[in-house]
Amino acid sequence: MTFPRSIFLLGFCTTLTGAAHAQSWPARPVRIIAPFAAGGSADLLGRITAGKLSESMGQSFIVENRPGAGGVLGSELVARSAPDGYTLLVSGVASHAVAPALAAKFPFDPVKDFAHIALFGGPPSVLAVHPSLPVKDLKAFIAFAQSKPRELTYGSPGNGTQGHLIAELFKRSAGFDMQHIPYKGASGAVVDVMAGHTHAISTTLTTAGAQIRAGRLRALAISSAARLPDYDVATFREAGFPDLVANIWFSLSGPAALSPEIVNRLNSEVRRVLQLPDVRARLRPEGIEPGNLDAKAFTEFVAAEVKRWAPVVKASGAKAD
Repeated sequence: MTFPRSIFLLGFCTTLTGAAHAQSWPARPVRIIAPFAAGGSADLLGRITAGKLSESMGQSFIVENRPGAGGVLGSELVARSAPDGYTLLVSGVASHAVAPALAAKFPFDPVKDFAHIALFGGPPSVLAVHPSLPVKDLKAFIAFAQSKPRELTYGSPGNGTQGHLIAELFKRSAGFDMQHIPYKGASGAVVDVMAGHTHAISTTLTTAGAQIRAGRLRALAISSAARLPDYDVATFREAGFPDLVANIWFSLSGPAALSPEIVNRLNSEVRRVLQLPDVRARLRPEGIEPGNLDAKAFTEFVAAEVKRWAPVVKASGAKAD
């Protein structure tokens, strides 16, 4: 079968136009929507990356916080934006893998409505207790909790957060129960466990790390694949819970029709930035291992995470607040 010469010329010209646009981009400041509150891991990773991209790409990359609905509001804004490379998103497990399973109707498809560009990485979850609790490790905590059915309480940053889901997975795997106290953010949960109002907390290591290092909280286990050099804390995996290997992750995404040339250029640049010695040194105390996936592999990762967390959310009974 032969095709008219005009069709080939049209395709060739389209390719040239896309390549030319990618070479001239960015010609003005780029907005990165962080759909979570300032001060958390998403904000940290977004701002570190934005600062480095501003230095290397000759235009300002400006982080704009648009919190609300577990990251959904800001994510929807980007999904509906023009795919010109000037509106990007700090996406993540909460907005793209957990939130879709919390609601019967959802305003976007977490895979198809985005161009997933690069994985930033993220911290593991940590299960920590007040130092007065008579347990030194995960085995002792399980025995203690089993001896006091539903008497123990744990706080998390909220219903459907990674801290909540990891704790629910742990409870079912270990065969005990404790009451979940959802907070609107991690800070209140940290304050209450230090004050002795709750027995435990399940949250990010970024959130609780300073209190753990200061001895105001006792960490029992973290959800990373291996122990972290800055924390002498066992992993859930080595304690016999391999299903609890699950770092919280954040990433860079854009609208679905974003030019592949811009996607690949950003992917290459973000991966370079995340391996810079000063960036790795900044992320290490937070327990964050930088991501290093190409755009195709990262998109496949997002799709796999959507499938992974949907049944966990359903089993937890969590609903959108």
